[in-house]
Amino acid sequence: MTKTLSCKSGLALAMFSLLLFWPGAHASEGDAPSGLQTIVDEAIHPIMQNHDVPGMAVAITVGGTRHVFTYGVASRASGQAVTENTLFEIGSISKTFTATLAAYAEETGALSLSDPASAYLPGLAGSSFDSISLLDLGTYAAGGLPLQVPGHVTEENWSDYYRNWQPEYAPGTHRRYSNASIGLFGHLAARSIGQPFDELMEGTIFPMLGLSNTFIHVPQNRMRDYAYGYSKDGRPIRVNPGIWDAEAYGVKTSAADLIRFVEINMNPTGLDAALQRAVTATHTGYYTVDGMVQGLGWEMYAYPTERDRLLAGNSRQMAFEAHEVERFAPPMPPRENVFINKTGSTNGFGAYAAFIPSRDIGIVILANRNYPIPERVSAAYRILSALADQTDTPSAE
Repeated sequence: MTKTLSCKSGLALAMFSLLLFWPGAHASEGDAPSGLQTIVDEAIHPIMQNHDVPGMAVAITVGGTRHVFTYGVASRASGQAVTENTLFEIGSISKTFTATLAAYAEETGALSLSDPASAYLPGLAGSSFDSISLLDLGTYAAGGLPLQVPGHVTEENWSDYYRNWQPEYAPGTHRRYSNASIGLFGHLAARSIGQPFDELMEGTIFPMLGLSNTFIHVPQNRMRDYAYGYSKDGRPIRVNPGIWDAEAYGVKTSAADLIRFVEINMNPTGLDAALQRAVTATHTGYYTVDGMVQGLGWEMYAYPTERDRLLAGNSRQMAFEAHEVERFAPPMPPRENVFINKTGSTNGFGAYAAFIPSRDIGIVILANRNYPIPERVSAAYRILSALADQTDTPSAE
């Protein structure tokens, strides 16, 4: 029998600042493991207080049982409380969905990741993309594409930008984290199937994954559930459209749906056979940089791992600088005993997802403010380590 616990407070705005940090949690599908409420509260309350985060949702899966804890408000103007179905922007965690689409396209024969990118866009023929593979694009190893698509690039001239772009490094030799890279990757993957990216995600991939609360474009009848993000100066904001926004950072989803996606990544049985293989394929390791193994969308570490290694792998240096890679030949097959994670940010939101397949535990942390990534990683590590202890397995320490 499903048991639901709720201790959210319906607070007037005048009382909100005083009572924000009272525990507000919802644990679903069974009682939480001993002390889990306290563990999560102790990890989340300081983040909210120190960074003035209006609202957060934390979803945890333990052995296939989900627990969702919610805090604060989705909108300061309305005072609407965060729930397990509140929609948050997840920023670059969107890249793991883009990776899933591309892997599905390969599994269904629409593309091969080893093909040159120019094979899927005739306008790139004769350019550097004759020697840059789809896999290079999907793993940020095209040769130095920038983090963001330059401001002068538009919907009308983006193909000119790529056709004239010259790599700084030989393809496959350096990692430079890049929306410009994975954005084009997602576009070409969708093109190989013959549909626009957002239509494929919302009409095919999300439904096949069983995600009914996940969107590229939030429909009008769900806007009430779409949280407002908050800028550094406290203004309510939401993500702006841009080149490759859908492919690189455009997914909006709930804690309940995102933890389901984490569970699917740990155990994809029950999906369409091609999609099941595709989800697993995103955990293939292609190269390593200082202990971080780059998958397709996801980033991985041998388990058990240290918190400092996770912090290094999710550091500003990894996001903003180019790094020479050590490639696996052949690629490293998906493994169970790994710590898999991905961060995501927009101007008003901060998100993190992590899971350990061999322990069957995972976590997502969603917030409507972009607070520091090291605090997300540290909070999740603390909670997952406690769960590993409680499930009578080696700790992540």
